[in-house]
Amino acid sequence: MKTILAGTAALALTAGLAAAQDTKVIGVSIPAATHGWAGGMNFHAQETVERLEEVYPELDFVLATASDPGKQVNDIEDMVATRNISALVVLPFESEPLTAPVQAVADSGAWVTVVDRGLSVEGIEDLYVAGDNPGFGRVSGEYMVSKMPDGGNIVVLRGIPTTIDNERVEGFQQAIEGSGIEIIGMEHGNWNRDDSFNVMQDFLSKHPQIDAVWASDDDMAVGVLAAIDAAGRDDVQFVLGGAGMKEMVQRVMEGDEMIPADVTYPPSMIATAIELTAVGLTSNAPVSGTFTIGSVLITPENAEQFYYPDSPF
Repeated sequence: MKTILAGTAALALTAGLAAAQDTKVIGVSIPAATHGWAGGMNFHAQETVERLEEVYPELDFVLATASDPGKQVNDIEDMVATRNISALVVLPFESEPLTAPVQAVADSGAWVTVVDRGLSVEGIEDLYVAGDNPGFGRVSGEYMVSKMPDGGNIVVLRGIPTTIDNERVEGFQQAIEGSGIEIIGMEHGNWNRDDSFNVMQDFLSKHPQIDAVWASDDDMAVGVLAAIDAAGRDDVQFVLGGAGMKEMVQRVMEGDEMIPADVTYPPSMIATAIELTAVGLTSNAPVSGTFTIGSVLITPENAEQFYYPDSPF
């Protein structure tokens, strides 16, 4: 009897070890919720990991958030060293500092999915999931041109220095070329309300006439609006943000003259990236390449379609 029990225990242990060996680990490394869009992205990442752990018992997930590039590099190195990840889903805090660490993950043979903010070297990732950043800039620029048919002076707030920020600005500049719209100031607001408030204060002190602002992000638009209000300026006709924050979409719905439109850039793209990576590890379905989520202009006519009052963002 003891021999049989021992044999049964040994079989159970062997089966457990085999199951553990068959389990694949997906690391998810994302920035912390330093602004509204990132907060929404964190919400969707956590929800997706919890859901997929139920759907795929053969997968484990490790989710880490970082408040700066150095912390994110350490998180990724720890995932490789202690969890032996089979795949990495990463939204880089900044492009340049994360390129070499993610390259090392790819060189180890793990699958790499890069989300939103690309790396500074092309071709490292197996899958790239992002919004249409050139299109985001183009749609924004085209709206500015339609809103300012006689041209005018504008200021521009850029995001964190990343490849996607470059793509957005280039798309915007191409769209306004020859329109009579002149960019009289351009600075990084880092997708942050407080930083953008300070940048806009500086713009207002330097320029006596600003006709409009391309804030290029809804969190930055909040900071810009606060600076305009604090300065008591009435020359700024409107502010165009982006990403579809519910507060901004509501203002568009209500016909707010200062926020007449918005441009979509959904934080739920992180869910798409994690899900596609899970499919790639558990099936023969081809998921490599680029998955692009288009940007749409939100106006009073269609704003209700993009308004989600229960959303965290």
